[in-house]
Amino acid sequence: MSEQFPDTIDKPGPAPAEPAKPIASLHEELLVALRDFIVEGNLADGARVPERALCERFNISRTPLREALKVLAAEGLIELLPNRGARVRELSPEDVRELFDVMGGLEALAGRLACERISDEEFAKIERMHHEMYRFYLRRDMHGYFYCNQAIHQLIVAAASNATLSATYAGLAGRIRRVRYSANLAKDRDRWGEAMREHEAILDALRRRAGSELSDILFVHLRNKQKAAQASA
Repeated sequence: MSEQFPDTIDKPGPAPAEPAKPIASLHEELLVALRDFIVEGNLADGARVPERALCERFNISRTPLREALKVLAAEGLIELLPNRGARVRELSPEDVRELFDVMGGLEALAGRLACERISDEEFAKIERMHHEMYRFYLRRDMHGYFYCNQAIHQLIVAAASNATLSATYAGLAGRIRRVRYSANLAKDRDRWGEAMREHEAILDALRRRAGSELSDILFVHLRNKQKAAQASA
């Protein structure tokens, strides 16, 4: 007599559940989404941050939202109000001028130092990001273009290998990120094309490790960005 086995023996069991994302990953995703939401002008300068609406938009509770807001406040993008939530940081024309002046000087120094210290791997990463930015430019995709643009500037600062410079730059970059984005929105095709040519020159000078030349190009590039920001105000 043959042995009988349960009918279920050959049936596949339930598919294993997908591993949950780490808390740190979820926090970073929320932080990126919230930062983009504010930078891209969905809230006006000086506007209160609507916590309830944002919780509904991102399907989260107030605890992770407030943790993300603390990070954005540290970056200088928003201001935390004692017992009154948060609001988008508002910059005066004088604030914008002063910030661009300092950022231009920091990026000029970063360019000079990067030409002395950048590795081939670091340059290759910047070059890939530049080509990706150009593809977004051709598609007139402002979100993608801006992401790549900011990444290139940050990578040049990182390649300078100067912790003090990087910390100072990071402390100011958040405050001016929203203004830099609005300046991009104001670009007509001629100015946007000019900005791409400036980035071609940045990449070329970095490739040749021409520190003095790259320093000048970056300072002028930031000065032109400042003019565009003022024109869009």
